[in-house]
Amino acid sequence: MKYIDKLRDGMHVSDVYLCKQKTIALTKNGKEYGNLVLQDKTGQIESKIWDLHNPGIRDFDAMDYVYVEGNVTIFNNANQLNIQRIQRAPEGSYDQADYFPVSSKNIDDMYKELTTLIASVKELHLKQLLMSFFIEDKAFARKFKSHSAAKSVHHGFIGGLLEHTLSVTRLCDQASRHYPFLDRDLLITGAMLHDVGKTEELSSFPQNDYTDEGQLLGHIIIGTTMIEEHIRKIDGFPGRLHNELIHLILSHHGELEYGSPKKPALMEAMVLSMMDNLDAKVETMYEALTTRPPQNETGFIGFNKLIDSNLRKTDGASY
Repeated sequence: MKYIDKLRDGMHVSDVYLCKQKTIALTKNGKEYGNLVLQDKTGQIESKIWDLHNPGIRDFDAMDYVYVEGNVTIFNNANQLNIQRIQRAPEGSYDQADYFPVSSKNIDDMYKELTTLIASVKELHLKQLLMSFFIEDKAFARKFKSHSAAKSVHHGFIGGLLEHTLSVTRLCDQASRHYPFLDRDLLITGAMLHDVGKTEELSSFPQNDYTDEGQLLGHIIIGTTMIEEHIRKIDGFPGRLHNELIHLILSHHGELEYGSPKKPALMEAMVLSMMDNLDAKVETMYEALTTRPPQNETGFIGFNKLIDSNLRKTDGASY
């Protein structure tokens, strides 16, 4: 199978992919064309069907597996597949494991490390809260381990939510060692819980798309509601600690224009927002630099809208 991350300009493709999106659009001249997003476990590629007389275009829908033949071109500094032939792929002609991106790290090992960090929390109410999510709620734990952290921006793969959460928690743990005056227990708890709402904001694979609740509320509000429900079941949870923790969740995007209802007013909230942003930006750049080839001998891969810059690797990079 030719995986999407290995496709290059000029390649001919004849393989099966998951059709993530399918729409009929119009050119500037008013001519209809098919606009698809194809996916495998290594990524996605925008695809076009310029001739809608192609008989296969009417025979499949989004989330179907399709056999395609076409050529890879470059459009707006990104690969695009121009499809000449397409049809629904018969069952048995593909392996579903080839089509969903999965964390390169061991999911069970990551979860074990997360539970070890829970054990290090000394404040009993916060530890009880974390255990109620990650240890006692088996259904939540299964969902959390397999969920993505985003639709496409960063950690958009199976295990991505766990990988991102653990990474942010590690960074916050290190920050608490460097700045020992921080409330480590509060910071660690906020790091572990800051994105729990994404388990409801995004649907599971294969869709990995925004739910109705996700579109209307977003993961910050959803996560706050989930945490409030768990806190209510813990006897004697201190009111001041409750407000501080909820503030960390509400402010973890750092700025109002980035979706946070509140800006950080506590030092732990500021640190959490910075560590969250750091991990997201590093992963965004990593994914861009490891999936797009350099445009020329300078090594730059082209402008990235999410980072707002033209990117390239350093000579000493090991990825």
